[in-house]
Amino acid sequence: MTIHCQYPLMTETHPNMVCELSHYQLIEVSGEDSEKFLQGQLTTDISKLTVGNSTLTAHCDPKGKVWSVFRLVRVGSQQFYFIIRNALMPTALEQLKKYAVFSKVSFKLVQDRTLIGFAGRQASQTITALSEQLPNAETPLIHADGQSLLYIEHPQPRWILISESAVLITPTVTTTAWDLLDIQDGIPLLTAESQNQFIPQAINLQLLEQTVSFHKGCYIGQETIARAKYRGANKRALFTLVGQSDTDPSLGQAVELLLDSNWRKTGSVLNYVRQDGVLWLQVVLANDTESSQRFRLSEDNPQPLCLYPLPYTLEG
Repeated sequence: MTIHCQYPLMTETHPNMVCELSHYQLIEVSGEDSEKFLQGQLTTDISKLTVGNSTLTAHCDPKGKVWSVFRLVRVGSQQFYFIIRNALMPTALEQLKKYAVFSKVSFKLVQDRTLIGFAGRQASQTITALSEQLPNAETPLIHADGQSLLYIEHPQPRWILISESAVLITPTVTTTAWDLLDIQDGIPLLTAESQNQFIPQAINLQLLEQTVSFHKGCYIGQETIARAKYRGANKRALFTLVGQSDTDPSLGQAVELLLDSNWRKTGSVLNYVRQDGVLWLQVVLANDTESSQRFRLSEDNPQPLCLYPLPYTLEG
């Protein structure tokens, strides 16, 4: 029996999403060695990221396990912004800085900027009340009057305002709703509990934007990441489960899969949110998991969980 995941996208039910991104921080990276340093650290080919563009990226340990996932914005030839989740920031910054001892590069935690996120079909109207210009896919980053406005071309498109002053606008959704946009768009929400646990392919990073390059040469963890691609060493992928469960899971816990007539523990919960009474989970499962398979949290929490379709196709 297939359980149909007929849950609407957030932007279908919330046409004007305005969110204070208080669960993110802004880091400025600059210095004459910035590009060279980041090229040897991050999974993205920095040399191909042009000024004014952004991408998700990851920083891994030498074994290819992901320390952090964040949005990398190229502001200038040797100036970058990281937009990173608070929960990842301390360890992420520590891991990057330890490799920067012999490079002319600096990291600055920018605490005097306001981050506001926008999404939904009416978002452009809301933004134009704050900015005369509206960035788009052709011009994703604009600067004016002490603020930067970034367009992000996700399945549910978004804008992020980075302002040097307070923004007089009323939020319409919480940070939970913003996280649900990521879950529905298949973007992994890494936590402190899941740092250093998964290679990029196990959380679908190779399928997102310019996040993972397999051609740029050496970077931290590159050997393991390349082996997983070319030798088929990775057997896991990130999936979304959704249902009406009344109980929240623990991060890292397994869910249960019905095999014949028995329930078996499988996978690992990466993150979850509860929105409008519905539980949404990001779970790392076997990459051959099928939509017809049935899941639940546990014997004590037997409400069915269904596989919500990803907005992209998994690699074979």
